[in-house]
Amino acid sequence: MKFSKYFKDNLYKLWLFIAMMGLNLLIFLAFKVDRSVILSSTFLYVLSFLLILFIPYFRKKKFYDDLLANIASLDKSYLVLETLAKPEFYEGELLYQALYEINKSMNENVRLIEEHLQDFKEYIEMWIHEVKIPLSTLALISNNHRDKFDKKAKLPLKRLEDYVDQVLYYARSENAEKDYLIKETDLSKVIKNVGLKNMDDLLENRIDYVVEDVQHKVLTDSKWLEFILGQIVNNSIKYKRDIASSYIKISVQDEEKRTTLIIEDNGIGIKEADLKQVFDKSFTGENGRNTNKATGMGLFIAKNMCKKLGHKIAIDSKYNEYTKVLITFAKDKYYDVLK
Repeated sequence: MKFSKYFKDNLYKLWLFIAMMGLNLLIFLAFKVDRSVILSSTFLYVLSFLLILFIPYFRKKKFYDDLLANIASLDKSYLVLETLAKPEFYEGELLYQALYEINKSMNENVRLIEEHLQDFKEYIEMWIHEVKIPLSTLALISNNHRDKFDKKAKLPLKRLEDYVDQVLYYARSENAEKDYLIKETDLSKVIKNVGLKNMDDLLENRIDYVVEDVQHKVLTDSKWLEFILGQIVNNSIKYKRDIASSYIKISVQDEEKRTTLIIEDNGIGIKEADLKQVFDKSFTGENGRNTNKATGMGLFIAKNMCKKLGHKIAIDSKYNEYTKVLITFAKDKYYDVLK
């Protein structure tokens, strides 16, 4: 609380004091009051004015300084009321009560919004599970009757399944801590499941799925890791180059304190200008605009889930040469900030 602004706001008191003191001086002179009385009276007037000016300032200063400092230091500034002692001056009590009512109203509105969002998420999850039943049935029919089922229809069906899964995992990712179980997970099994799930796409696009020395175990949630790896493999398939020998190569680099899963392809790669944004929500980059296949959500969800699981995900690429995605797992503590 700055004294200069406080004084400016109370400047009218100074003018009122000068006017009253001038009037009092004229009365003293009219009645020919002794000079010592005039000086004593003037001194008392000035002292009274200074006390009236400074006492309220120092009473209010601590409260307002604490208020501004706490707002600046809190990540959630609406919680500032809980950090303050109730003031002992009337203006402060009014402000304190107003903040309390505002905070109470905001909390009620936030609670209602959260309830509506939760209802919507539950509906979306229920709807997705219902949709997955006919999709699974169609996929089963297409696999059992390959000779009668048009191959061109299988790819859109697979893509539809992937998008439905993406919506489901995105809906769950906000409260993922309620839906994952961290335990020792065999990377080879996760990699095998992803390969089998994408087998038709890999064959259709003539991409070799190369797996090298992945017999390692890490602390993670197998279901979520399978989804994350699936998003990366789908991107590799989506952005393949038109060359004779396309591949997706998966390997593991094992170190003393960490294990790194490496997914590399020789697709069209990512331009350097887009690399910093590939994990941003809905970012498709130049590749996405050129192919018109991207939603920009797969890598965003993968990044978000790796953060919640305590893993680090990074990407390296050179345009028209390769793309390499690295997922790093801590060994001693599964939830560790990896740098």
